[in-house]
Amino acid sequence: MTSPDDGLVIGADGRPRCAWAGSTPDYLDYHDDEWGVPVHGESPLFERITLEAFQSGLAWITILRKRPAFREAFSGFDPETVAAYDDSDVVRLMADAGIVRNRRKIEAAITNARAVVQLREVGGLDEVIWSHQPSSHTPPRTLADAVATTPESVALAKTLKKAGFAHVGPTTMYAAMQACGLVDDHLVGCFRSEAGR
Repeated sequence: MTSPDDGLVIGADGRPRCAWAGSTPDYLDYHDDEWGVPVHGESPLFERITLEAFQSGLAWITILRKRPAFREAFSGFDPETVAAYDDSDVVRLMADAGIVRNRRKIEAAITNARAVVQLREVGGLDEVIWSHQPSSHTPPRTLADAVATTPESVALAKTLKKAGFAHVGPTTMYAAMQACGLVDDHLVGCFRSEAGR
C-alpha cells in the first residue's frame, strides 16, 4: 500500500482508504465493512459502547481481536443477562484472559447493562443514542481535521451519565458515534466516505 500525505492509503485493489485501515488486515476489514455503518438495536449498540469503554487507553486493534472473546464473556451483549451479573461474574471475567481484565471497566459494563434496561422506560438505548446524531457533519479532509469530541458527543455523554452509565466520556462517545455511523468520519477521498461518492 502507498500512503500519500493526505492521510489516505491506496490498497492493492487500487481503492483509497483512511490510512489506519492499511496497517493490518483486521483494520482493513473493519474499515471496509463496519466502521461508520449505521448501527441500530439495543444489543449491538450496548456492545459498541462497552467495547469503546474497554478500548480507552488501549489500541483499538487489541479490542477488535478480542471481540469474539468479549461477546462470549458478556453473553452476546444481551443487556438483560449482563444486568443480572453479580460479584461471581466479576471474578469470572477478571480471570478471563480472552478479554481486557480491568475491574473498573468490567463493573462499568454491568452498570451500563442495568442502565440500558432502565432506558426501555423512556424509549430505549437506540432512541437515546440516535437522538444525538448531528443535523449536519463535515467529514475530515485530512488527519489534521479530525476531532476527538463534538458538542453532540458531550451531550450524549451527559445524557448517558444522567441515566446511570459509567465510562461514557465525550471522547469515548465520539468514537462510538463514528463507529456506529452517527457521523461519517472517513476521510474525504476514501472510497467509503459519503463525501467522496
